[in-house]
Amino acid sequence: MEETVRPVAVVTGGKQGLGLGAAKGLAARGFDLAILDLPEAGPGTDACLTELEALGVTARYYQLDISDLDRHHEVVEKIWRDFGRLDCLHNNAGIAARPLTDILELSSEAFDKAVNINLRGTFFLSQVVANRMLEDDARFSDGIYRSIIIVSSIAAELVSPDRSQYNITKAGLSMLAKVLAYRLGPEGVAVHEIRPGFMKTAMTASAGSPEIDAAIAEGRVPLSRWGTSEDIGTVVGTLASGDLPYMTGLPLWIAGGLNVVKAT
Repeated sequence: MEETVRPVAVVTGGKQGLGLGAAKGLAARGFDLAILDLPEAGPGTDACLTELEALGVTARYYQLDISDLDRHHEVVEKIWRDFGRLDCLHNNAGIAARPLTDILELSSEAFDKAVNINLRGTFFLSQVVANRMLEDDARFSDGIYRSIIIVSSIAAELVSPDRSQYNITKAGLSMLAKVLAYRLGPEGVAVHEIRPGFMKTAMTASAGSPEIDAAIAEGRVPLSRWGTSEDIGTVVGTLASGDLPYMTGLPLWIAGGLNVVKAT
């Protein structure tokens, strides 16, 4: 009896929050998982793996700061050796704008930190993974859908003058998705961008939940609630499984309708 091939997904920033939600969504669709995050392996990362393996998948943890470009190739090759394949890269890792700072007062250090992690790290990790995917000729014959998913944000389009470095890096990721989609489409790899809105995570809570609660109460979000990690997991699992097979390079707003503009 022929053994069923299980696809493999890499999730950056996958130890908690939206990254862990994405990993759970991928697990629900039958993906084995390589979780990348900042901490060294220990009880916290073990707990993450235990939670994922309870869903019936194989999960392994790899320590990586995505701004450390010199380690990208090493880590990707280790994942390839451990799993024997790589079918999805979910680019979730990133940092928020803290402290909130007016664009006219933002330091070059704060700007560079956001660029190095959010944009530069994601760009070059995607480059390494894409090249590794293209070395696998089976992508045209094994029936497994291959994809790169990039988490941008509503901030890729909606302006926040006190989060300018976040706006700019997320807008850059949006263009990265388009360029990669154009380059990789003929090679059998789809690229997707998702734009989370007001998500209930530890990171967004630090931005000032009362203000967002008020915005939701005032009707700015037609679905009238915060988004959750489960919402992200559902979308990521759907995209990575190829359930939207004739789409690439376009942003999906996971924002409860926040991007729908009322005429008056």
